Amino acid sequence: MRKRWISVLVFLLVASIFTACAGGTGTTASGKDGSAGGSDANAPANPGGGKDSGESVKLSLWHNFTGDDLRAQAMRDIIEQFKQSHPHVALDIQAIPPDGYKTRLKTVAAANEMPDVFLMWPGTMTKEFHGGGLIQPINELLDGKPDWKSGFLPGSFDDFTIDGGTYSVPMGLSPTSILYYNQAIFDKYGLQVPATWDDLMKAVATLKENKVTPIALGNKAAWLAQSSIMSSLADRVTGTEWFLKAANQDGAQFTDPEFVKALELFLGLQEAGAFQDGANSIDNTQMEMMFAQGQAAMMIDGGWALTNLSANATPEALQQMGAAVLPAVPGGKGDPKTLSGVVGVGLGLSKKAEGKRKEAAYDLIFAMSGPEAQKRTLEANQLVSFKLELDESKVSPLFAKVNRLVNEVKRTPVYDAVLTSAGTDAVNNGLQELLMGGKPEAVAQKIQEAQAKALGK
Repeated sequence: MRKRWISVLVFLLVASIFTACAGGTGTTASGKDGSAGGSDANAPANPGGGKDSGESVKLSLWHNFTGDDLRAQAMRDIIEQFKQSHPHVALDIQAIPPDGYKTRLKTVAAANEMPDVFLMWPGTMTKEFHGGGLIQPINELLDGKPDWKSGFLPGSFDDFTIDGGTYSVPMGLSPTSILYYNQAIFDKYGLQVPATWDDLMKAVATLKENKVTPIALGNKAAWLAQSSIMSSLADRVTGTEWFLKAANQDGAQFTDPEFVKALELFLGLQEAGAFQDGANSIDNTQMEMMFAQGQAAMMIDGGWALTNLSANATPEALQQMGAAVLPAVPGGKGDPKTLSGVVGVGLGLSKKAEGKRKEAAYDLIFAMSGPEAQKRTLEANQLVSFKLELDESKVSPLFAKVNRLVNEVKRTPVYDAVLTSAGTDAVNNGLQELLMGGKPEAVAQKIQEAQAKALGK
């Protein structure tokens, strides 16, 4: 069984190379009062006790915290603190930029050469690595720290859990489809936050007439449009139940009229000039900078943007930024008061990590995702799924707004957390095609074929 899954990963890697796709933070996406978990001072030293055993051990760590945003800075600082407090652990660190991280990880997965500890996405990636026999559960670590384990919001471990084994701990919470807007630009042109699709299209027309980019979009790495726009837009049209059926190829297909309509609405944005020219040639960080600098009235992005905006936008610009959900779609079957989203990435543990190396890995996982790390993450303007009271004086005004928004709406699935890797690649590539004038029906057919083939249906 493990060989079959590794063969699948090899196929997926080759496919991703030929389609020139790379994942994002989304991070996907694709696009999170430390007292809730405490310091577990009375817990045993292992698993994850953090006490120096004195015996030298080598441990490899892969992460994508390479940027200058507050969250990345906080994570790198935590890693440095871990190195100082665990001198017996020789860390071999690979810090890989987000856009190339998933591809690099799939490469080593295909060769069965996983690092000891690595950032891993919930949902599809966890399932594929589990199916390939590449990772091991961390139930022992979690059960040894019950206050930490019980401190997470309900459902936080679901997408990391398979057959009773929990394979990671979420390090954040990632709503992927927030409609960010610049209130100053809206006020200048007499615009309101769009509540309906017609409102949005009228706003796009007004902004275009005044030579203002309506919506910044950075889809160079292909995942952004899928995670941040299509996951919510399609849910507005089809409803969640339809998507889950289509993802399982059980009673619905991506060639169904409702999904084609969702693709047509996305294409309609492009044809109306909603996005700047060359949306496929800039990445999400460049997109966020466009918005931060007032070069676009809106952007549709995930919660991960908050830490970047907070680090790079002026205080005056942050005060003018607002956050909302995508507008309702006429005749849509989905709930418009929702955000697509998933729990954030977590640290996976290689199946090959054993003995002292496993103990050191437990210590590192706890250091990077324990209560104190969750608190630092929240104060770095990154949402978390750990129960914490937010001190709004320590975060940007925009982060406080988004934190309140997330707690007011329900969460719907993100496409790349549910679809197979092949199905996700087909959506990503298809949306890039639409941005270059592709046909919705043809894109829908490719998505349908990819998902059905991947599931053997």
